[in-house]
Amino acid sequence: MNLFNCKFNNTLFTNHLPPRHTSLYNPRATRFSVRFSSESTHRDKLAESLQSETLKLLEWPAVCRQLSAFTSTSMGFAAAQSALIPVGKTPEESGKLLSQTSAAVAVPRPLDFSGIEDVSPIVNASIAGGVLSIRELCSVKRTLGAARFLLQQLEEIASLSDFSGRYSPLKEILHNCDFLVELEQKIEFCIDCSFSAILDRASEDLEIIRSERKRNMENLESLLKQLSTQVFQGGGFDRPLVTKRRSRLCVAVRASHRSLLPNAVILDTSSSGSTYFMEPKEAVELNNMEVKLSSSERIEEQTILSLLTSEIAESNMKIKHLLDRILEIDLAFARAAHAQWIGGACPALSSRNCNNSQSELLSIDVEGIRHPLLLESSLRNLSTDVSPRSPVLDQGNGVMNFETKSRAHFPVPIDIKVGHGTKVVVISGPNTGGKTASMKTLGLASMMLKAGMYLPAQNQPRLPWFDLILADIGDQQSLEQSLSTFSGHISRLREILEVASRESLVLIDEIGSGTDPSEGVALSESILQYLKDRVNLAVITTHYADLTRLKEKDNRFETAATEFSLETLQPTYRILWGSKGESNALNIAKSMGFDERIIDRAVLWVNKLTPDKQQEQKGLLYRSLIEERDRLESQAMEAASLHSDIMKLYNEINKEAQDLEGREAAIKAKETHEIQQEVRTVKNEIHTIVEKFESQLRNASADEINPLVKKAESAIASIVEAHQPSKDFLFREIGQSRYTPQVGEQVYVKAFGNKLATVVEEPGDDDSILVQYGKIRVRVDKRSIRPIPPDASSSATVLKTQVQRIKSLRDLGSLAEAGKNQQDSYGPVLQTSKNTIDLRGLRVEDASHQLNMAIDSRAPNSVLFVIHGMGTGAVKESAHKLLRDHPRVVKFEQESPMNYGCTVAYIK
Repeated sequence: MNLFNCKFNNTLFTNHLPPRHTSLYNPRATRFSVRFSSESTHRDKLAESLQSETLKLLEWPAVCRQLSAFTSTSMGFAAAQSALIPVGKTPEESGKLLSQTSAAVAVPRPLDFSGIEDVSPIVNASIAGGVLSIRELCSVKRTLGAARFLLQQLEEIASLSDFSGRYSPLKEILHNCDFLVELEQKIEFCIDCSFSAILDRASEDLEIIRSERKRNMENLESLLKQLSTQVFQGGGFDRPLVTKRRSRLCVAVRASHRSLLPNAVILDTSSSGSTYFMEPKEAVELNNMEVKLSSSERIEEQTILSLLTSEIAESNMKIKHLLDRILEIDLAFARAAHAQWIGGACPALSSRNCNNSQSELLSIDVEGIRHPLLLESSLRNLSTDVSPRSPVLDQGNGVMNFETKSRAHFPVPIDIKVGHGTKVVVISGPNTGGKTASMKTLGLASMMLKAGMYLPAQNQPRLPWFDLILADIGDQQSLEQSLSTFSGHISRLREILEVASRESLVLIDEIGSGTDPSEGVALSESILQYLKDRVNLAVITTHYADLTRLKEKDNRFETAATEFSLETLQPTYRILWGSKGESNALNIAKSMGFDERIIDRAVLWVNKLTPDKQQEQKGLLYRSLIEERDRLESQAMEAASLHSDIMKLYNEINKEAQDLEGREAAIKAKETHEIQQEVRTVKNEIHTIVEKFESQLRNASADEINPLVKKAESAIASIVEAHQPSKDFLFREIGQSRYTPQVGEQVYVKAFGNKLATVVEEPGDDDSILVQYGKIRVRVDKRSIRPIPPDASSSATVLKTQVQRIKSLRDLGSLAEAGKNQQDSYGPVLQTSKNTIDLRGLRVEDASHQLNMAIDSRAPNSVLFVIHGMGTGAVKESAHKLLRDHPRVVKFEQESPMNYGCTVAYIK
């Protein structure tokens, strides 16, 4: 068998050894080696175990499940559901993931991931030695084509953008991938995936076998149809019937007529035994050939499938690498969609060293962050809008920010502010005040940054990169290991202290609890003193007041407190940085109706434990600071609102003022072009009328000259009337150049969208005028303002003068001169199609009716040209009688001394 001879130049199944791939984790290339001591190996395993447990405590898998809802492939969905999304192992890797997310957010439309399947089980099956089915081979083909289409989409989007560089992080993912176009072409050449069939061209032998089988089948069917017809004609069956039994074609015949097919082989009988399915002896050889060719075809098809399977097995490394890159692209777009859903802000990595700039004074600077899991239920209750913010790319730094459309009031946003040099933060406050939730929010925010995800915060949050995030949260009691609550905490703290490094984040909830308070305080202080020298940051929660005083002795300690409203006796879930929290237990107990004697005795005990009046002074100072903070926040909100209004107005004015001169020049050029085109049109129309008039004049008699002249004049007058400028245009064009506004006058200002403003100062030497619009005063160019048009009565004289001036500019002097001799109240007497009625050819009654309607429809102080002709004079006499008696007609006269067929009527 020679596959693909002359079909694919014997190159379709050429073996190509895959290039050597370097694993992402190379034991020989990393700093870990087999020579490490067993102690170091134990520490690594313990760190991995503690990190995994911490992620469960922080509910990181739930955040990943949030992300899975935005994936586009089955691979991405499975990875997110299993919390196996990529997390940066170095700050550089996390920065790369963030840049991919920002690039995906900037993509104007979602990518089409259709056709991509997780074919890794198929690839593994090919490696194991199995033969892939047609469906599995087509899945590989579709995935390869869809992967190549992904890159084409990204390149197309980048080519249409003015900032194509912003998409580079996404294009780089697929840039060096081998899309195995040759393998895709091989599968396409051999298999028709639309019908799940192997094509004849897949091999020369297959084409020959199928050709012979087709020819043999035609002969066999023709023979059996002929024999079944003879059986039918002989009464052997009620119709000719050819069917298949035991993979062989045969003829149906009644048992009583089996003699019609002598020497035939009975292959089967019906259930009743009345019908035999017989193979005639003439069809035995043809059936044998059909079975043989069918078997050969199956063998050849299996051979082709086996060869294609081997091609996939040889390219398994390339295919898996391509699948990994597709997964990377899918997760990048999932992170972008998740960022839009939560209204996220792109975090920035804070530098390790403190700089003098104000922005680098804080190691952690996060404003208004919400717990992502608490935010999920809030967003679902708020609306079904998937993208609560509109992305806007900052051209300067490439940071993607969002404008919030709507925000929920819960969860309460918190601020996290930790300065450089701070190593331990002690959070105190009442139970259910949000201490643990705030600590978890910080831990999740750190993980989201490492995974390249946006944070549900405001502005641009900034955090350091932590190599390990270790937490001791919740009850570590274990009956199975005979550990009490305190023992469980201590055991876990020992493990955390063993693996923590100088770049680790340690989160401890209720440190030192579950034992004697004095010993618990002593042990807790000792642990914190140990941590301050060995971790990047440790955040702990406590009810021990002594731990909040560590800040007074060492500036590497910082305090924070959860806010508690003394008015409502409810926590506000806000964090007050630099404050010491109080449990407020006595206030809460008093509000719950405890016996006052019990409360008073408890107060005495508190006073014994603290210096005189110190507790009262602390409370007063605390309340004073809270009131001052609330007042400043209220003022800040008012200032922000006023600033927002001013910026909106400024942007509106600035948008209108942009490129005024350029737009003015463009408008003038457009109007000039339109006027020139209109002039050419008028010239062409007048030239056509003149040519037609001259042509008719050559063949006209003396009596026909006057009608021809009047007709030409009337046509020209109609053209002049149709192209005459409007009154508003005349006033604007002629009066604008000489217009000088006065102080206190209201004018229209183009920069304000042609809105009214008041002139404050007279024009200066530079032709600029100070105007006031609302509460804002702006100096604008004199050319950008125009006056309020006066009413019709005050501008009538100006309009008449300008109309006459325009008409004098036309090459129609005779018509304009005739108009000047008329009474001023009627204006120029020019005949047009609108002020003319033609009564010729009408009966006297119809003519009178039409003339009466025309007079009634005319405007005051206008003229009406009545064309009645000469003829018998009946229509003329009737028209003159009606004009003489009509109350709206002031007078009427002959249109011209030479034209007896037209009368001009002057309407009141």
